[in-house]
Amino acid sequence: MEFPISPQAFSNGDKLLDPIPENTVEPSKRAFPAGSPASARAPKRLVILGATGSIGRSCEKVLAGAPGRFAVVAVAGGRDGAALARAALALKAPFAAIADPEGYCDLKAGVAGRPVEVAAGPQAIVEAALREADLVVAAIAGTAGLAPTYAAIAAGRVVALANKETLVCAGEAVMEAARRAGARILPLDSEHNAIFQAMGGCDPALIVKMILTASGGPFRDWSAERIGQASVAEALAHPNWQMGSKVTIDSASLMNKGLELIEAHHLFGMPASRLDVLVHPQSVVHGLIAFADGSVTAGMAAPDMRTPIAHCLAYPERMESGAKALDLAAVGELSFRRPDLTRFPALGLAIAALAAGGGAATALNAANEIAVEAFLTARIGFSDMARLVETVLEQSGRAGELAGSATVAQALAVHHIARDRALALLA
Repeated sequence: MEFPISPQAFSNGDKLLDPIPENTVEPSKRAFPAGSPASARAPKRLVILGATGSIGRSCEKVLAGAPGRFAVVAVAGGRDGAALARAALALKAPFAAIADPEGYCDLKAGVAGRPVEVAAGPQAIVEAALREADLVVAAIAGTAGLAPTYAAIAAGRVVALANKETLVCAGEAVMEAARRAGARILPLDSEHNAIFQAMGGCDPALIVKMILTASGGPFRDWSAERIGQASVAEALAHPNWQMGSKVTIDSASLMNKGLELIEAHHLFGMPASRLDVLVHPQSVVHGLIAFADGSVTAGMAAPDMRTPIAHCLAYPERMESGAKALDLAAVGELSFRRPDLTRFPALGLAIAALAAGGGAATALNAANEIAVEAFLTARIGFSDMARLVETVLEQSGRAGELAGSATVAQALAVHHIARDRALALLA
C-alpha cells in the first residue's frame, strides 16, 4: 500500500514527542532495485523495534539464512538490556536503544568493547526508529510501540507492522500520516500478511468480504463454565503458535482477533460490514478474500511467523524463510466454523467498538491491556477480563470520553483515561 503525499511531522499539539527534524523525513530509497543481480545489490538496511520479543527473535533467524543481503542499523527493546545486547551483537547493529532506563547498565555492559552505541528511554526508541533505513520492523508489543512506529511512518519510512495496537489505538491519525508522508505499510501479522498477498493488488472496492481466521486458542472446545475457571498456565498453552504472553492471552480470549479486525479496517480501508472472522483450528489458512465475481482466494502457510517476516523483509521479492513448507496432505483436512461470541465475549466487544467508531477501539485496547496484566498476575479470573473491558467502555461512553481520536494526542488521551478507569475498577 502506497500513499504518495508529502511528509508530516508531529503537530505542536501532540506532546508525545519532539517534532521530527526536517532532515529525517525524506523516505529512504529501496536498496534492492527489482531485477538487479544479488551480487550487485547494496544490503537492505533494517531497523528492528522489539528485537528481544518473539517477532524480533524470528527476524534474527530469517536474517541468519540470508548473509550479506541485509544490514541491521538499529535495534530496540523494552527492558531486558542483556537480551538486547545479545541481539545487537548477533545482528551487528551499530545502535541499540532500551526503553526502560533500568536496563541500560546491562545493555552497556553487554556490548562493552564493541562498536555499538547505546541509549535509553522512550526518546531513544524513537531515535532508533528514525535511523536511515530501507525498512523498519515495528514489533514492540502494546501501546508502547505507537510512538516509534508513528515516528517512522511520519518520516516516510517503509514499515513492516507487527504492532496491531498502533492502528487500534490511533488508526485514523497513523493512516493519515502515512498518506501525507508517502509511507508504505507492509502488514507483518500472519493474518494481515496473508490478506495482503491474497488481495493481489486488486481494488478493495471489488472485495465482498475480507475474512480473518482464528485458531480458537486453547479453549476453542471448552464450555463457558470451564473457560471461566481457566488458569494462567492453561491460557498460555496455545496449541499452534509460540508468542509473547500478552498476545497469547488475547488469542485465548479471541480479543486478539477483534483487535486484528480493527487493524484490518484501517490497514485496508475495509468497512466493518465487509470484515469477518472464522475459527480455523489448523491455522493453515490465515486469511481469505471473497470477490464480487464469486471467487475466493486464500493466504495459506504453515503456522510459523518466519513466513510473513520473510515476505516483508524481501518485498516485493521473495526469499527463503527457514519455515517448514506447507504439506496439505499431511494436514489432512481444513475445517472452519463461526466464532461463539457467548463463550468468547471479548471478540463481540471488539466488533461493537469497531462499529461504534470514535475512541471506542482506543478505550477497548487500553482497558484490555490492564485486564490482561491483571489476569497474568492472578488478580482476576479469565472471564473477568471481558467484564472489565465492557464496564470501562460503558462508563467511558456515559462520561462522553469516546467522542473521537483523530490525532495521536487525542488517541493517547482516551487511552490514558480508559487505563485509569480500568485500574480504578480493579482497585
